[in-house]
Amino acid sequence: MVGPYICLKGKQKKSVLLKKKLKAPIFLSIIFLLTACGESSRKLVEDTAKNTEKEITYAVTKTDAEWRAQLTDMEYYVLRKAATENSFTSELLNNKEEGTYVCAGCATPLFKSETKFDSGTGWPSFYQEIAGNVAYDVDYKIGYPRTEEHCATCGGHLGHVFNDGPQPTGKRHCINGVALNFIPKDQQ
Repeated sequence: MVGPYICLKGKQKKSVLLKKKLKAPIFLSIIFLLTACGESSRKLVEDTAKNTEKEITYAVTKTDAEWRAQLTDMEYYVLRKAATENSFTSELLNNKEEGTYVCAGCATPLFKSETKFDSGTGWPSFYQEIAGNVAYDVDYKIGYPRTEEHCATCGGHLGHVFNDGPQPTGKRHCINGVALNFIPKDQQ
């Protein structure tokens, strides 16, 4: 046997060879289309994000180098790169003291201790923010829309808000503890 088509003759051989030749261009065309569509979608999302960033000017604005110098690695990763800390790792998770939770990036008061509750999720949770100090956006990072929260003063990523919290608001502000600092009531 010399090759896979040794037993085929005439029109049979040409038909099989033609089918083999057609499969490669079709396959490559499909890959090209998927890649092009994916690239276009990615570019659209990036361009939208860039335009959104340009439109928003925060009261506290710093260069990336200034943020890196001011924040710990984990604070930078969460506040400036919208990451999420591991659940059940925050020192603030079980904090029961009275006081105010402030942005770790700019010290803006974000949440009062009386609105904190144990959600069982592993992140500090609050049913109400301090009005005007938290801003919202839509986040599609995990494939479906979520309401992202960030500090209205510096734009630092805090976490997400969900509609499964306790009354009186029914909200659960699920916040990265590393994005917060706590100021006890007696130090305010």
